[in-house]
Formats: sequence, structure tokens, C-alpha cells
Amino acid sequence: LPATRQISVAAGVVVCGGRSGSGKTLAFGVPLVARTAGRRAEPRRPLALVLVPTRELAQQVTDALTPYARAVGLRSATVVGGMSIGRQAGALRSGAEVVVATPGRLKDLIDRGDCHLGDVAVSVLDEADQMTDMGFMPQVTALLDQVRPDGQRMLFSATLDRNVDRLVRRYLTDPVVHSVDPSAGAVTTMEHHVLHVHEEDKQQATIEIAARDGRVIMFLDTKHRVDRLVKHLLKSGVRAAGLHGGKSQPQRTRTLTQFKDGQVTALVATNVAARGIHVDNLDLVVNVDPPGDHKDYLHRGGRTARAGESGTVVTLVTPDQRREMTRLMALAGITPQVTPVRSGEAELSRITGAQAPSGVPVVITVPVVEQRTRRTASGGASSGGGASSRGRRGRGGQGRGGQGGG
Repeated sequence: LPATRQISVAAGVVVCGGRSGSGKTLAFGVPLVARTAGRRAEPRRPLALVLVPTRELAQQVTDALTPYARAVGLRSATVVGGMSIGRQAGALRSGAEVVVATPGRLKDLIDRGDCHLGDVAVSVLDEADQMTDMGFMPQVTALLDQVRPDGQRMLFSATLDRNVDRLVRRYLTDPVVHSVDPSAGAVTTMEHHVLHVHEEDKQQATIEIAARDGRVIMFLDTKHRVDRLVKHLLKSGVRAAGLHGGKSQPQRTRTLTQFKDGQVTALVATNVAARGIHVDNLDLVVNVDPPGDHKDYLHRGGRTARAGESGTVVTLVTPDQRREMTRLMALAGITPQVTPVRSGEAELSRITGAQAPSGVPVVITVPVVEQRTRRTASGGASSGGGASSRGRRGRGGQGRGGQGGG
């Protein structure tokens, strides 16, 4: 962090790459706060901007930066889809030095006249590779065209691939590049397992893994498959909940809170959870459906073994998926341990902690406070500026497998 901070303050443009969980948020957050401290924003005219691809990542960045911003008297606003746009507009009108935003909602507020970027002296693109993958490039470049041309621009990403490189070449001038642990495959505290399963046994093996002692994130391709697996898990006695772009923002926030505090032990998700979610002491990620490409694999796996912790990434592979999975792992630079397994067998339990579920159906209850709030308000916002769209979709980056953007 000290070295990254020194580079960030000294250079006009910075490109930083590092694996998930390596501390990128504070690496840009500390210099951003330091450079903005002592200044006061005019109404609707923020001084620093962080652009992120998803709502969950926006909230995580806000949570990480808020203590530092408050310590030096900076006001912040979070601008994302899925919550009250009126409350966000109010936060900007009141004056916010630091804005954390998804591109779609920020564009909406600019179009309404509720935000102007002409005073932004420090701008950050976080998870830039996902930004490009999710089709945000036109929105991102239109937003960057509005910030101060003489300001500092920082680009942070877990991977610096061709899409990001095009963004760098086109919009950044003479950048300083700083990379830390770029390959998740090189993380020595992370184990990678490919478990060969039979199609007819895959669901039972999945249920037994979910019934383990301790939390687990399970990734599937589509919203429908997520919802269907959650129903099976709850019926089997596993405290499970789903997370995907088809859920409202209050639902997604509640589910993450329940997962972090242990009310939910199995989080079943599409790629919406592959970035921007940090859960302490999460030691297992399971790809029930193999990811579509090696970058998805690295980001899914990046939910575990964060900041020096240990963790295991398991991918369930049926016979027809083996060849493609071998190619994907090679692209990711990973040599996994390959093991044939069946439900109920000791090898499955040894690798994943799998065990037989209780068979007693469970229900995950919605907190009474939230039920009452949803009856009386159309959306929610935190003191730092919440969010909410009028139910529009696609604008915020709805992507493959129900990914939600902003």
C-alpha cells in the first residue's frame, strides 16, 4: 500500500492490476481521500469519482472508504440502480465530495441535471475489465469525457487483458503501471479442485457440499438454476439463499447480510457475486456450473483466499465438460487436483467437507423491520446516498447469467 500510494499521488495516470482480495480498494481509496481532503464540493458537483460495474461492489467500496472520508470531513454518496433515485439526487444536491457510482445510474442523474462532473479532479475505474466485459465502455468513456481533463485518472483491475489495454491506450496518457500478484493461480493459499461427477449424481453431491459445516458460495449459470437449487437446498435442510440480478436491491442486500452473519450458510449465485463481495473466513467456493471463461473462474474463486487467508475452489465437471474445463484451467494458469467423486463418498467429504443434510426443511425469514419498510417506502438509501431505479432493467448492465450493474 505505501508504494502504491506513492505512485498514485505522484503520477497523473495510474494503471494497477492485482488479484481479487489484494487490497486494491484502499490502494486507490487512501490517495483519493488524501487528495480531496480540505476541499468542499458545490451542490451537484462532486470532486472525486469511483466508477464500479455492480451495485454490490459500489456498496463494498463505500463501506471501505467511509471511515477515512469521515475522518477528514468528506461527504460521500453512493449512486446505483435498484434504489431511490430521488434520495441519491438529494445527496448530490446537498453536496458530496466523493461519489461511488455505477455508470447507468450516474448517467441518469447527469441527464436529470442532478450531477455535473466538471469539478472531478480524481477519477477511478475499479474492476475495469468487468466494466468492458459488461458493455459499459460507451457509458464509461462518455463519463470520463466530462471530468476535468487535467485531473488524475486511476484504473484498477484484477486482470489487465486486451479489453482493458484498449481502454488504457485510448483514454489514458503516459500511464504508470503497477501490478501486484496478477495471477490468482499463483496464490499459494488457494487450492483448486476439479471433481469429475456423473450428471445423474451431480445434484446430490451439490446438496451434500452445501450441507457442510461452514459457509460456501455456489455459482450457477442462470437465475432459474439458482432459484431451483435454493428450493432443493431449503427442502433438504440447508440454510440457503439466492443472489442474482433478478432480485431487488433490498433483497440482495439482505441476503448478503444474512450470509455474512451466518443466518444463511449456502449462498447460491450467478456471476453477480463474482466481484465486489468480501466475506471474512470464507474457505470454499463451488462452481456447480463451470464458468464460461478463465476470467470468470478467477473472479469466482477470488471470493476465497482473500488477503492472505486460505481457501478452496471446487468445480463440478460432468464428462461432456471435461475437455473445455481443461482448456479453461490452462488459460487461467492453474493446475488443479482432479478427482472422480460420488455423493456419500469419503473423497467428496475430504475435499469439500460434504455431509448428509438433515432432511428437515428450513425457511429463511425476512426481517420484520424490512417488511414494514418496504410497505412504506419505494426504495432505500444509506446516509451516504443510496440508490433506486424505477424498475428499469438492462440499463444497469444486465449480463449473462443475470448479472446486475447499475
